[in-house]
Amino acid sequence: MDFSKLTTEQINSATLHIDKCSTLEMVRLINDEDKKVAAAVEKVLPQIAEAVDLIAKRIEGGGRLIYIGAGTSGRLGVLDASECPPTFGVKPELVQGIIAGGNIALTCAVEGAEDDGAAAVIDLEEKNFSAADVLVGIATSGRTPYVLGGIEYAKKIGASTVGISCVENSLLANVVDIAITPITGAEVVTGSTRMKAGTATKLVLNTLTTGAMIRLGKVYGNLMVDVHATNDKLRDRAKRIVMTATNCSEQQAIDALEKCNGHAKAAIQLLTIDPSI
Repeated sequence: MDFSKLTTEQINSATLHIDKCSTLEMVRLINDEDKKVAAAVEKVLPQIAEAVDLIAKRIEGGGRLIYIGAGTSGRLGVLDASECPPTFGVKPELVQGIIAGGNIALTCAVEGAEDDGAAAVIDLEEKNFSAADVLVGIATSGRTPYVLGGIEYAKKIGASTVGISCVENSLLANVVDIAITPITGAEVVTGSTRMKAGTATKLVLNTLTTGAMIRLGKVYGNLMVDVHATNDKLRDRAKRIVMTATNCSEQQAIDALEKCNGHAKAAIQLLTIDPSI
């Protein structure tokens, strides 16, 4: 497999002498390259929107969203999945991230894990992955055997598939139902895809879950009304959400949240029915 031809592996002419720059010049070069990421993601918004609708439809039908990836890609998937329960009040099982090599790979490199396509099948079977679910494969190069093995299995059992990669005409893009391919180009440090490619991936993942949860009614206006208030910051946020949504007083919001076990959406509904609380 010839990785040298991938755009993410090319030498960036703008940063050839970054090691000789002043610190301010260095970080400015990095920032200049980062500015290109949002534009790359903008070009694939139609595909992202299509994936959002697909994910929402599968979840409405009782399915789940499962991310699968290796290295940085896998970590980003796990991160996005882990943020869904506290933000949108969903069960941890609804959105899950699988990383090659298992949980130890979240903090330590597991040599060879990304090259084991058969391991992806085992990992998906352990999650009871089914045709009702959506599998989002994340691989900057679009060639990671672990991810491709997972996608192949998902297609075999009739599940929906989405692929996120950052190079043109990738293997992953050619086998999934929906291909999301922001082309981020050469990295500041040659081949360091945790940078621009990683940032693009994070932007896409943020949009997939946020968009799907909005479609599923987890957001009222732009308020996260299903927030799981598990600490002081989130309890205060829930109070402010209730106040904003109902134009009630602070005490009314506190009382309503207490009656509703801290659930902002239920408190809003209660105050809508009986504003005198």
